[in-house]
Amino acid sequence: MVYAVATPVFAGPLDVLLQLVNAQDVDIYEIPLTEVVDGFLDHLASLDGLDLELATEFLLIAAILIELKSRRLLPVPEAIVDDEEIAGGDERDLLLSRLLECATFGAAGRSLQVVLDAARRSVPRQAGMEERFARAAPDLLSGVTPDHVRAAFARAIAARAVPIVDLGHVVVDRVSVAEAVAALIDELPALGRATFRRITEGLDDRMEIIVRFLALLELCKQGRVHLDQGENFGELTVQWEEREPALSAALATGEGAG
Repeated sequence: MVYAVATPVFAGPLDVLLQLVNAQDVDIYEIPLTEVVDGFLDHLASLDGLDLELATEFLLIAAILIELKSRRLLPVPEAIVDDEEIAGGDERDLLLSRLLECATFGAAGRSLQVVLDAARRSVPRQAGMEERFARAAPDLLSGVTPDHVRAAFARAIAARAVPIVDLGHVVVDRVSVAEAVAALIDELPALGRATFRRITEGLDDRMEIIVRFLALLELCKQGRVHLDQGENFGELTVQWEEREPALSAALATGEGAG
């Protein structure tokens, strides 16, 4: 429901007044908006409760009218660009489209209300199954003996096996890179030059071999060893490089491990 207004130049629904103003069939200057707002407030006061849909629609249309009138009351530059006039028309079209969206949502709400009112009048069937169908229903306890009940109870209270999570695939680090660096600093000076196969001799765990390789890379980065591989996938040779004792001690404590 749209609020009807009475002005010196128009009397009728407020949304029709907005359309006439947009079409410039009614001069916005001749519409006293304060009287329109005061009349609507008096109308709300006469109602038993607040009609939220009516108030929302009035606020939207009144805001559009106030925006249009304020634009025309403001001074216009002498050399106004045509694009600015077009932009003003686009804004008015946008406001009108919002009004139409509001009306659409209002109509959808009223349709849903009709459906809800019809649903409130529906009553579910409370009667039970007819006797002829009740006799045809299968007996769910047919063939069930006390022994069956006892066996079902025993299965229900029987202890269940505790599930065991297999962690065999989880790799646990047995040695750190820092420890491997310290071990290589003790071994390599005596070897001088050795192959990677010789250094990892006796190591069966793949992770320990990987950690030993990472330790060699750390020592190479620090300049403690020189790595040489003649060809792709060839034998990796490790050459110990002498350094200051202070640096050797720092590497042994793991400070150079990264």
